[in-house]
Amino acid sequence: MKKLALTVLCLIFSALSAQGLNSKTEVDVQSSHNIQKQSIHQSVQLETDRIFNKLVNIRRNFHENPELAGGEKQTQEKIKQYLLDLGLEVRTDVYGYGVVGILKGDKKGKKIAWRSDMDALLNDNSDPEAFKSKIKGVQHGCGHDLHMAIGLGIAEVLAKNKKSLKGTVYFIFQPEEETFKGAIGMLNNGLLSKINPDEIYGLHVTAIPAGQIMVKPNEMFAYQKKIRVQLKNELSEEETKGLTKKISNFLFRIHPGTKPWEIQSIVDPKIGLTNPDTIFKDYLFTDGKFTAYSKNNEFFLETYLYETNSSDLDKIIPGVQKIIKDSGYQNQLLSVSFVQGNPTVINDEKLTKSATEILQNIYGKNTIAIDYGQVPFFNDDFSYFQQKIPGVYFFLGGSNFEKGMIAMNHSSDFQVDEESIRTGIRSFASLIIERLNRN
Repeated sequence: MKKLALTVLCLIFSALSAQGLNSKTEVDVQSSHNIQKQSIHQSVQLETDRIFNKLVNIRRNFHENPELAGGEKQTQEKIKQYLLDLGLEVRTDVYGYGVVGILKGDKKGKKIAWRSDMDALLNDNSDPEAFKSKIKGVQHGCGHDLHMAIGLGIAEVLAKNKKSLKGTVYFIFQPEEETFKGAIGMLNNGLLSKINPDEIYGLHVTAIPAGQIMVKPNEMFAYQKKIRVQLKNELSEEETKGLTKKISNFLFRIHPGTKPWEIQSIVDPKIGLTNPDTIFKDYLFTDGKFTAYSKNNEFFLETYLYETNSSDLDKIIPGVQKIIKDSGYQNQLLSVSFVQGNPTVINDEKLTKSATEILQNIYGKNTIAIDYGQVPFFNDDFSYFQQKIPGVYFFLGGSNFEKGMIAMNHSSDFQVDEESIRTGIRSFASLIIERLNRN
């Protein structure tokens, strides 16, 4: 009995020792993984700091030499050469003056795309930068010069950390975003037969504070539609005024006392995008004016509208038709239709959650601001990529209010704190590494 008991005790002790050893091994493996992960992102930060001034100069060169949609020839050459110098495979057979750089990691894995837009704006506004545009009437007044610099910076950082990459990264430099032709042009030209990403990411600099990134699942912008009323006969000025007022009243839904068309308020902490009670949600309004004209003995009324709720879009045309009929113009009505309505950016919920958690874990909770609203007036043809590939589109803060820099896109005093370049490169290089290394 004593011998048997001793044997049993020895077996129990051995099992407990083995369990403890296994637990220690698991802890050591996890600890090693965490140290390795931390080391990778330290390398990302150091490399970002090392190339920062170079990327600022590249951004300024883009800013001084802007090119309009469809004419991004010199911009393409600069991007192509930069990517070749990094050792990436480069393709330019992708549509217009687009460029795709391909970085293959040392190990096989997921495929991720990063998109940067390239074109500038027709713009006669005074350029507040010391490195002003050299092309009269053309400016990077929307921030695409920064987007390109950040894209090139991410490519360089990841190329230097190639051994840590499991998979492939595609750097899509897209032309013709301002005209909403570039993304769909690339797709129609067979982009996805040349590359086949599992996920896609992109950003847009905007007026929130520099150093901050903002994102939300689902719609980032309001749905923008151009609505047209077509009538048999021309209306008098008084009749036009009365009818358009009734239509405008129908196309109007806001929270009492709010003005979501005042887009400068998106940065206001009390009513802006970061507040759960933001004024930039659940609204519908028009540009406030109708274009009226006659053509081929027919009369047309047109305006732009902005709607946050996709489920309400189908109610708009029947509602306008009813107003016209109730106003006594039933026999004159030919049609009511949407004649322009680009798709809006819709972020994949799971990827948005994952990206938010990754960035907060690496760079702190304050790195990401949750967006609670939808921005009116603007949109991005990144949405066409999202129709084919799960993706996330971020807002990157570019304003420095203390220095008087307000990164309000398309505005006369648009100006960006270039520290946003550093934030963009390091944050999204780290994001791509983490997403590649996840199954």
